[in-house]
Amino acid sequence: MQSAAKALLLAGAAAALAIPAVAQVQTTTTNTPAPAPAPSPAPSTGAATPATNTSPASPSPSRSTAEETVGEGETVELELKMPPPPPPVEYPGFARRDPTLVGALDPRQIGLGERVWGAASGPFLETLMRRMDTPLASRWLHIALRNALIAEAKAPRGVNPVDWAAERAWLLLRMGEADAARMLVTGVDTNYFTPKMTQVALQSALATSDPAGICPLTKHMGKTEQQILPLAQAMCSALEGEPASAAAQIDSARRRGKIGGIDLSLAQKVVGAASDTGRAVTIEWEPVDALNAWRFGLSTATAMSPPDRLLASATPQLHAWYARAPMIPLQARLNASRMATGLGVFSSQALVDIYSLIYDATDPNDLSGTDAWQLRLAFAGRDQDIRLDSIRKLLDNKANPLQREASRALVAAAAARIVPSADLQEDAPELIAAMLAGGLEKEAAEWASAVGGMDNKYADRCWAMLSLGTANPDGVMAGRVSSFIDRDESEGKKRSALLVAGLAGLGRIDLATAARLNRKFGLGIARSSRWTALVDAAAARGQSGSVLVLSGTGFQASGFGQLPSSHLFHSVSALKRTGQDFTARMIAAEALSRA
Repeated sequence: MQSAAKALLLAGAAAALAIPAVAQVQTTTTNTPAPAPAPSPAPSTGAATPATNTSPASPSPSRSTAEETVGEGETVELELKMPPPPPPVEYPGFARRDPTLVGALDPRQIGLGERVWGAASGPFLETLMRRMDTPLASRWLHIALRNALIAEAKAPRGVNPVDWAAERAWLLLRMGEADAARMLVTGVDTNYFTPKMTQVALQSALATSDPAGICPLTKHMGKTEQQILPLAQAMCSALEGEPASAAAQIDSARRRGKIGGIDLSLAQKVVGAASDTGRAVTIEWEPVDALNAWRFGLSTATAMSPPDRLLASATPQLHAWYARAPMIPLQARLNASRMATGLGVFSSQALVDIYSLIYDATDPNDLSGTDAWQLRLAFAGRDQDIRLDSIRKLLDNKANPLQREASRALVAAAAARIVPSADLQEDAPELIAAMLAGGLEKEAAEWASAVGGMDNKYADRCWAMLSLGTANPDGVMAGRVSSFIDRDESEGKKRSALLVAGLAGLGRIDLATAARLNRKFGLGIARSSRWTALVDAAAARGQSGSVLVLSGTGFQASGFGQLPSSHLFHSVSALKRTGQDFTARMIAAEALSRA
């Protein structure tokens, strides 16, 4: 029995020696410059080719021999044969996703129809999307374009479908839509990834503060992201429970000297957070003069907020990324959340939810006077006067156009509970603008009966927004429009130009009337260009998605004050002709409320 036990122990030792190493220290490349800020993916020219799924070489069966003395002059030879490793996991056909159909929303349910892109040229649309400057002038156009980009629709002709998904995700990232972009990226199996998709996937992982999202990409990064590959491998080693390997890779990168400063320190901080390396890391922000995707993603992933001076100079889109960073306290993200709402990344309900969470987390003794307390009063005040007073306080935020629009969206539902009355004429324009910012057109329409009893100064603003934003407005006549124009004191009669453009685009005044008003007052609505011809042609062909992309191109302005009235007319008209009536009305009404 004793001899048999010894034989089994020897067999166990032999088996342990035969087990192959699970992980090896990965060799880093020598060309490793510091990470660059959010590189723009280069267009791909080839067709999507699934990556070859090669199996690792199976080691020869391990052979171990042990001799154990059983009796005098007698030995036993033990031969052990280890089974080959199992083959790589193959997903069954039903679990593999079609790379030609990537998206999350049913286009028919969001008003885009079945042929979102129709017969449009894919390369042309890709060029428009890649060159589009963001943010757009219109919050409602942002929302509609985002929905079109994440719609589950076949790619247009002439493009690699995986690259098409990458191009959509890249535009979403530049719009501040980090989660929507990540949704598209993760909708493509990694064996179909192209170089462009690899680049965009890396950026989406950083925008969502998720270093673990980089790990599936390392096998593709050798051709496109060599400068950060060693650091990515180090972080992934740590996340996979290999601190020694991660530390060695960080040390190797430091010795090469081509990656240093805060970029290396942040990667080392992720390594330390993912595994116990016993190394303290000090992040020196002083030499840093700008945030990029790498610095943003790795710092927020480790619950470290970048300095206020860097956030203050960051783009609104990066603030939208910051607004959804899960490791940063909610109160610290409030200002960014408001900016995200002003852009259209967050809905009005999402912003209300954020304030509600802050309210719940605040000590009752500290609530008085806070915006969270005012919002509670706006919804639950014991009478209308208290509710209205709180709404006024919340709307009194003119820090910048995005913050102002966020305030309107925040109080939209509360404004809908105010009983319409001409006695509230001073509040009425902002209340109506708030309801339309939240998409509450039916509630806003209830104010139509009160407009007649208001002074012209307030009645004109209310009538204009209701004439554009509601489904069945009353009193849209040429004489009423002329009266609005006569009393309009905006510079260059900009509000009048946008009003006539919106009404004509929606078909609420005929084109002859619009042309007459345009000639009389010089509103600039009749101007034509290559862009106006393209958006009109896309509408004629029923390409709802193309109309939104072209509208985004036409709305590249800092605000409606800088938007040509002809662009509003052609966009609104094209949206209505492609079945997007609600979006068309909301954009037209938004133009009047924000101009």
